[in-house]
Amino acid sequence: MSLRAALAQPARPRTLRSAALASGALPVLCFPDAGLGALAWIALVPGLLLMQHAPTGREAAIRGWCFGAGFILVAMYWLIPSIGPGLLPLAVLFGALQCAVGLAVHRLLHPPLTARRALAALLVVPSVWLSTEFARSWHALGGPWALLGATQWQHPAVLALASLGGVWLVSAAVVAANTGVVILLSTRRPQLQALAAGATATVLLAGPLLFALRAAPDPDGTATIALVQPGVVEDAGQRFDAGARATEALAGQPVDLVVWGESSTTADLERDRATLARLRDLSAVTGAQLLAGEDARKADRRISKDAVLIDPGGVVDRYRKIRLVPFGEYIPLRPLLGWIAGVSKAAGENRAPGSGFHLLPSIDRHGRPLPVGALICFESAFPDMARAAADDGARLLVYQSATSTFQHTWAPDQHVSLGALRAAETGRPVVQAALTGVSAAFDAQGRELARLGTDRTGALTVRMPLVSPQTLTLYDRIGDVVPLAAVAVTAVAAAAALRARRRPGLPAQDSADSDQPSVPAR
Repeated sequence: MSLRAALAQPARPRTLRSAALASGALPVLCFPDAGLGALAWIALVPGLLLMQHAPTGREAAIRGWCFGAGFILVAMYWLIPSIGPGLLPLAVLFGALQCAVGLAVHRLLHPPLTARRALAALLVVPSVWLSTEFARSWHALGGPWALLGATQWQHPAVLALASLGGVWLVSAAVVAANTGVVILLSTRRPQLQALAAGATATVLLAGPLLFALRAAPDPDGTATIALVQPGVVEDAGQRFDAGARATEALAGQPVDLVVWGESSTTADLERDRATLARLRDLSAVTGAQLLAGEDARKADRRISKDAVLIDPGGVVDRYRKIRLVPFGEYIPLRPLLGWIAGVSKAAGENRAPGSGFHLLPSIDRHGRPLPVGALICFESAFPDMARAAADDGARLLVYQSATSTFQHTWAPDQHVSLGALRAAETGRPVVQAALTGVSAAFDAQGRELARLGTDRTGALTVRMPLVSPQTLTLYDRIGDVVPLAAVAVTAVAAAAALRARRRPGLPAQDSADSDQPSVPAR
């Protein structure tokens, strides 16, 4: 029995919806820790086929919803310690966005397939998918986590697309390839097969061709960065001491900057002179400035997370985290949702966000400027923040993180993979220092240079090739044009669909150039 015949067989709606829910888990295998990135180019096909062969648009939307809910449930399973049962309504909410994907797939790819609708699908389906990713990436809804383009973090050739349109363009390419495969499986007409094969090959080769044709960023010096990872140490004082010992071991090495992880000290360095004095001494011993992670209650009685740059003379500058982790660092609508803190490890008290982003004026061991875009943990998920740092002249992007709550899940590897994306997008080298989790370094094209996994502690020293602060990628210059264009395409497609439904006398589908008779709805 052919695939199309099998999908056309009668089946209970609940069974097919369950299959759509399960198929939503398949793309998660493309993310770290499973790391089957190459699978992403076909991982959506089972779910898209279920949406395509739904008997009605309404059923296709429901299957899209199930697919999206399954994806979120599995992709973010590690949030259970933080939000507990709150993950289920979160999956239902974000899954609902995929209703639009189900409608688009059904309207444009339902049998009998036509050349006109196939061409439209290759543009509209990726646009609708990208619009849903862009919507759930809004900080108030949780931020851009598990974007499909992030599955390609280990492939710098594919990430060349990110230098043009950010992670969004990589996501669009992956969805377009999956759409092309669905078209190939849905027709016997040579013309449509050639169209689908050509479109799929184009998006598969676009990144590698760009990578091969584009010159690598011009090198402009190097900097030796030490990333300190003390590991899972529950006691704050012992954790600080572990970081201090790893830093003292760097004495005598040619280090330009020592980076500690997020929350590496719980002391308010503006008031705790003893802790500050020890950090000043560590900077003097290593001959390098030290970037500490401060997680402390300040004089205003509110807790905030700061990246604090220290030299032998004291605090040089600080940056306060502005994009807080929903539930982890604050609970949205706390009067309504505050109960979640009682059944999970969600924040018992909202942290105080900073007022804005700015570069930290670091200098290397020779006294030369080394401005860094220092961002904290979850902020590595936001393309706009890395782009702002590049536009301001950062020579290096530095992320401080801590993932002790999720240490034995897929979260640490998923988190550190975002550094590769930000490097490729901005044309800037990236380092991530993890208090716990994974510390790593990436060059300006997203290639991993060094890594310290969750099972290791100590200091990771890496020599980073730098680029000129004037070097900007196209994505640095144009910003989020790709997702905004996707939203525009989605809006136009939706308007066209509504207009077609309201025009009397139109046939249900345009079959003039179809290759098979219509399958009656069941």
